[in-house]
Amino acid sequence: MSVYTGVGRLSSTVRGLATAGAALLVVTVAVAGCSTSERAPLTDQIVLGEGQDLGDLNPMMGYAQLGVSPIYDGLLTPAADGDDRVPDLVPALAASRPERVAPRTWRVPLKSGVTFSDGTAFDAADVVATYRAVVDPRVASQISTDFAPIVAVEADGPGAVTVRMKTDADPSPYLLVGVVPAERVEDAPAAEWALNTEPVGTGAYRLGSLDPDQAVLVAREDYWGRRPAVQRIVYTHVPDDNTRAQRIAAGEIDGANLPPRLAESLEGRAGIDVVSVKSADWRGISLPSANPFTADPAARLAMNMGVDRQAVVDDVLTGDGEPASTPIASVYGTDVYDEGVQFGFDADRARATLDAAGWRQTADGVRARGADRASFALLYNAQDTLRRDLAVAFAAAMKRIGVEVLTRGTSWDDIDSELTTAAVLLGGGATPYSIDSQVYDTLHTRVPDSSPYSNPGDLTAPGLDALLDEARASAPGPANDQRYRRIQQVYAAAPTYVFLAFLHHTYASRGDGRRHDAPILEPHSHGVTWGPWWNMPSWQPVS
Repeated sequence: MSVYTGVGRLSSTVRGLATAGAALLVVTVAVAGCSTSERAPLTDQIVLGEGQDLGDLNPMMGYAQLGVSPIYDGLLTPAADGDDRVPDLVPALAASRPERVAPRTWRVPLKSGVTFSDGTAFDAADVVATYRAVVDPRVASQISTDFAPIVAVEADGPGAVTVRMKTDADPSPYLLVGVVPAERVEDAPAAEWALNTEPVGTGAYRLGSLDPDQAVLVAREDYWGRRPAVQRIVYTHVPDDNTRAQRIAAGEIDGANLPPRLAESLEGRAGIDVVSVKSADWRGISLPSANPFTADPAARLAMNMGVDRQAVVDDVLTGDGEPASTPIASVYGTDVYDEGVQFGFDADRARATLDAAGWRQTADGVRARGADRASFALLYNAQDTLRRDLAVAFAAAMKRIGVEVLTRGTSWDDIDSELTTAAVLLGGGATPYSIDSQVYDTLHTRVPDSSPYSNPGDLTAPGLDALLDEARASAPGPANDQRYRRIQQVYAAAPTYVFLAFLHHTYASRGDGRRHDAPILEPHSHGVTWGPWWNMPSWQPVS
């Protein structure tokens, strides 16, 4: 859906007012770092501030995992007219949607005439090589567990592939990852692959240059799809949130993702749009089983009742989010989302629950049961100001019910070593276009190949593993919708995390009036690959 509006804050409410399937959104595309005489034409270039390190442009490292990338295409790609629903998954490199040809077996025909950015032809061998590599232990892909339901992807001649599943699930959510040339697959860990800094894909752009502080993508003349009007995308590395906001305000960059409070500070500035996009990206507290207090189911239940999630959304996220009690957001619809099991704020009930479980108030205000204190460390990534603010807000809420939470900002390397002994301010929702992927690794007890961040406390509610396994193995439909409602009910009776909120990702951009597709429901991963820029070929001059 193409969109174009006047300057101002864009939300799902504004987008909902669009008619005939089109809403209006303004975008700014100035050329940062150029003088007036050097400034390129409107359709030539856009400069975006990227907070993450540049590089790792390899699908095996999680880049383009959901088919959203200027460089790569997947077999399918997400498509929607806004961010208020789970996107449809429509053909990209596939010629049509997967067709079921046998039990748990699907055939996917491929588009012909597609080439990679190195000039080589795309065919079934590339798809097979990509899917074999992503689950190959020697490759050590960061996203390998996300493809657990796939048994095999095999060539059916050069123009089609067959996908065999170990479940009755629709394979579509697993067919989004960016396809790489078979010749570029290496028999080595993905972190060592040349594709990290020399990407080759079938997408609309190729890498022109890559430096530690800047990456330049150039539009391909031989792209198989819609030709981009924006010829160059320049990513400049700006890791500090405040600096990105200042550079947007000064007109030095054209857009960036920002924490909600910083984005809000730019509202009303001439020429700047602030855009809030719904996501299934949750923030919550993982709780360690090694701590006597957090190992107690009654204590975990009390903590869930003792935090005011709406206040967290209003105060920390400045309204850019929704309360979260489980990993399943309301965007999945009333057939799946169970509003009745969401935790309401009730500090008195939380205190009573702790009293009944033997956690009694002591002279210093921190509850204790025998020699054990209601106290634990909460770690967060020190570079993430939003996680810091959420950790501080949670600690303040717990103090009011007699629980001591010792917040500490540190590095991910340090957090990795303490996942089982300390609580961690985690984020999730990496693959929300499959509800199974949204909840399974988060709530299921750990298995040998689990990611370190998949349920690091290794806690679960009684009976929940069996329900998750059954839901994963089942075909989509009303019966499975009811299973996911039951999963929420079982979890809420004996929670193992304290989920806080689903974020609305916030972006600021400066626009000279290009039409482009509206943002869609976003995963945990965001930054300037997403937001208004998720589909760069859709950026076209206003006719």
